[in-house]
Amino acid sequence: MKHGTVRNLVRTAVMVAVMAVCAWITIPGPVPFTLQVFGIAAAFCFLGGKYGTIAVVVYLLVGSVGAPVFSGFKGGFGVLAGPTGGYLWGFLLMGFLYWGGTALFGEKRWLQAVLLPLGLLLCYLTGTLWFVHVTGAAGKDVTFGAALGMCVLPFVLPDLIKLYLAWALGGFLRKRLEKGN
Repeated sequence: MKHGTVRNLVRTAVMVAVMAVCAWITIPGPVPFTLQVFGIAAAFCFLGGKYGTIAVVVYLLVGSVGAPVFSGFKGGFGVLAGPTGGYLWGFLLMGFLYWGGTALFGEKRWLQAVLLPLGLLLCYLTGTLWFVHVTGAAGKDVTFGAALGMCVLPFVLPDLIKLYLAWALGGFLRKRLEKGN
């Protein structure tokens, strides 16, 4: 195995652990306020589109088999299928958008700054549609607008701040580690 491949595997595994720790840092509420968005965005900025998306896939797989890596120390497929599971799946779509954009145009800092909020918007859309679907199937009639007001609007500003911090830190760490090679 090549040295670069081992390095990428180790960095990917570390970022999966960072995502889990960020999900555990929670301020309780109807939809928990966590640092999860920071961990996801940091993975993309630090690892790049391909390995950042792989890290999200591994994170979701680890959580789906029951490891308590999601917010509130939860795990299992039930979390992914539950009302807020769409936001977790949205992280994967966020990764595909980021990976695709950087694959087409390169890992440019300005592009990262555009792709991260667009990915978050995609995550919000996926999560909110899923929330409406699951709560509707449970007999609770929640409109898309009401779901946005409950699940997205309170988190927009904090999430944008987390994206910025992840973008800044991810770029800094990437530069430092590349210089150390």
